[in-house]
Amino acid sequence: MVPQAEPHHHRSTSKVAHKAFKSRHATKGYIKELTKGKVERDRGTRKTPHQQVMSKIDRRNQAKQLRQIKHKNTLSSTTVFAGPNGASRVVAVVPLCEDCDAHSAIQKLNQSFGSNIDTHIDCPLRVRVERFAQTILYAPVRRDLVPALNACRVADFVLFLLSPDQEVGESGEQLIRAIESQGVSNVLTLVQNLDSIQPPKKQPQVVTSLKSYITHFFPNQDKVHSLDSDRECANVIRSLCTTTPKGVVWREARSWMLVETLQWPEIQNGTDVGGEVVLTGVIRGKGLKADRLLQVGDWGHFQIEKIMDAALPIARKRKADEMTVEMEGEPKILEVPDEDQDELDELAPYDETMRDYDGTPASEALRERRGVLLDDHHYSPDEDQSMPPPPRKLPKGTSNYQSAWFLGDEMSDVYSSGSDQDAPMDPDIDISMSAPVLPQDEPIPPPPNQIDPTENTPSEYPQSEAFLNPSPTDEADDLLAYRSSRKTSAEDDREFPDEIELHPNVLARERLSRYRGLRSLKTSPWDTSEDKPFEPQDYDRLLQVPDYKAARKTAVHETLVGGVPIGKRVSIHLRNVPLSLKKTHNPSEPLSAISLLRHEHKRSVINTTITLPSSATDPLASKQALIIQIGPRRFLINPLFSQTGSTPND
Repeated sequence: MVPQAEPHHHRSTSKVAHKAFKSRHATKGYIKELTKGKVERDRGTRKTPHQQVMSKIDRRNQAKQLRQIKHKNTLSSTTVFAGPNGASRVVAVVPLCEDCDAHSAIQKLNQSFGSNIDTHIDCPLRVRVERFAQTILYAPVRRDLVPALNACRVADFVLFLLSPDQEVGESGEQLIRAIESQGVSNVLTLVQNLDSIQPPKKQPQVVTSLKSYITHFFPNQDKVHSLDSDRECANVIRSLCTTTPKGVVWREARSWMLVETLQWPEIQNGTDVGGEVVLTGVIRGKGLKADRLLQVGDWGHFQIEKIMDAALPIARKRKADEMTVEMEGEPKILEVPDEDQDELDELAPYDETMRDYDGTPASEALRERRGVLLDDHHYSPDEDQSMPPPPRKLPKGTSNYQSAWFLGDEMSDVYSSGSDQDAPMDPDIDISMSAPVLPQDEPIPPPPNQIDPTENTPSEYPQSEAFLNPSPTDEADDLLAYRSSRKTSAEDDREFPDEIELHPNVLARERLSRYRGLRSLKTSPWDTSEDKPFEPQDYDRLLQVPDYKAARKTAVHETLVGGVPIGKRVSIHLRNVPLSLKKTHNPSEPLSAISLLRHEHKRSVINTTITLPSSATDPLASKQALIIQIGPRRFLINPLFSQTGSTPND
């Protein structure tokens, strides 16, 4: 029997690895085999929580926490407007063109939801929108800078009114820039009398042009609403009632409220006395504390006597045809100040030892500090007779200042500069006439073609002018004529940035004495101890803040805890308010009450950066009177300008 041939097959090219033994714990030998020939490197650890690589569960937990925080903030910002005691949504209506009317715009908006309230009144208009259960307080503003800023300072929404056929103009653009610089919450743009543009197909082009203009200042504006359309007016009302105001940063960091009612005491002895004034409104921003001062409009800051509850009576319906109004008892006191209440003093108490300088009177310190410190060397002034000793031999008529430039071995060169006939003969100077004549001492003969200078020939030097001694009146007239013929001060400052013009009766040594000895006006170290005798009288009484960031952080964190909670309708009793301010109160303009932070009312020295708009043609001069607004307050200042930057002297 023939054996059958076995089928041909190839040998396997790969080895089959047996399944490794899986131990429950890694043994030392196994770990040693894994790390054989490897060098362990320190890759470093992620130090901050943001650098940690979180797991999927941690990321979900973090996202959940962020949603909860955002939901809580949204509720806290919307519950202020809820309920019968809720705050009104303040809407400032600002016309930017001359033909825009704020009262007509408010009437158009009210007609969109069926309200026929008279809008031509001289006080802020409060309207209740039952569909959204919200209250809107309209504050119409005239085309004036200060009233517009006062209204937008407490506004949740700002409505800008534009015209389809008139430009905004310089005054309208100034309003926009000022409101934007002060800080603005939500902005809506409306156009009046759009139907007057004929034919109607040109109206979309006008709206597009107005949108491109307003987005230059507020890029978030996605639409310009027309007041001639009832549908767009209804959409504006919906936005006003449902949108959460984003607020202003400096305003939301403090406790503030819009004053709804203002109660003045009876005037008995005169208008200059102070009395207790009661302000009623809803607390916004942060909790209100009785220990902090309250800034009321532009009247100033005052101390709080007490804070009382001013909740409105609640009307409840029991039966189908009966309505019962539940009146609460006596209003209760919510908070009163304690011994930590801020004082009204803007300066520290005066101390007699403040004016002493290292234990010596200021007059003696001034006498000791006279002179200039330059390059670590103290130079005394001219009248101290501290100039270097003059040489023995000086030309006649040499002053003390000129003598400092002559050394003893250079005196022989003084008389060699002039001719022998004009040089004075000093017996102390030894001039030997018997000395041999050297080749360099012989006179140089003139060129052969040169004319004798004694002849009547034109000179190469300009003709001398006669010196005139005009009277002081003529000098003053010449100076005025020179100044009138000059260029403007701005062009002159750009052309000569390091030069100044002094008055003829002012000495430069006295005018620039404060700058003597400084290498650089910007980077030179400022030794305050040397300027102690020259500083103003109340300089030591100003507030000094070594670490501004830490002080600001502490003051802001104090507002987060305690106080009367937001959304509460209260009555604030102010102490010692001058009754003469009653004449300055204008009921047609909204009045704000903003709580100041700790130490905010005290005087100090600050450095700030002022940026001119692109439309400004002339620069600002130093010591020019300006009105600056910082937070809720305005100041009249005369600043000193310098080049911007951060230096240790700031």
